[in-house]
Amino acid sequence: MSKAVVLLSGGLDSTTALAVAKSQGFTTYALSVDYGQRHRVELRRAVAVAHALGVADHRVVVLDLRAIGGSALTADLEVPKGRTADEMGRGVPVTYVPARNTILLGLALGYAETVGAFDLFIGANVLDYSGYPDCRPEFLTAFENLANLATRAGTEGAGRFRVHSPLLKMTKAEIIREGTRLGVDHALTLSCYDPDGEGRACGRCDSCVLRARGFDEAGVPDPTAYQ
Repeated sequence: MSKAVVLLSGGLDSTTALAVAKSQGFTTYALSVDYGQRHRVELRRAVAVAHALGVADHRVVVLDLRAIGGSALTADLEVPKGRTADEMGRGVPVTYVPARNTILLGLALGYAETVGAFDLFIGANVLDYSGYPDCRPEFLTAFENLANLATRAGTEGAGRFRVHSPLLKMTKAEIIREGTRLGVDHALTLSCYDPDGEGRACGRCDSCVLRARGFDEAGVPDPTAYQ
């Protein structure tokens, strides 16, 4: 079986991306990153998801992006709450973490080289929430090209790296339906940007709003524990 490295945050999208990779026959290696995020309780969810979906290995890399800051997730900035769909659709939000996906994919690429994998999975999505520049297909294509130029495995012809973003053009409702079809336990996942110490979602940040709306539109009961 081919190997794949999956970026796993413990959220809805990355968990579904992991389930998709497994359904496609890959032996999966999960990579989570403790980057000093406000919602680092999500890492506990990532551990639970990795166990439930039976990955071959799960690594957690510690990299403190609070040293850079610049985001409501890594600095003392307020997480926006109660925004409308129109407000969420305008501009790059303050929850954008500078260069995060570039950094995370770089770590996933290094991990892939060590385990002999050439397939990287990321739960990037552009339809429901397109404010993040590092979730665009142009970026993912550019990173794939970089991966094949910047690695020993790529330059020596051992294989060709591929970046998979199976959820890229799916609505949140479609992602939830796909996860349900693949047997994902959505109760294990956490999407909130500002959960409390017990891991309960705030219910009002952009991510919570989009998640709740997705469950409603999918006709699937929302198992999220809210504050």
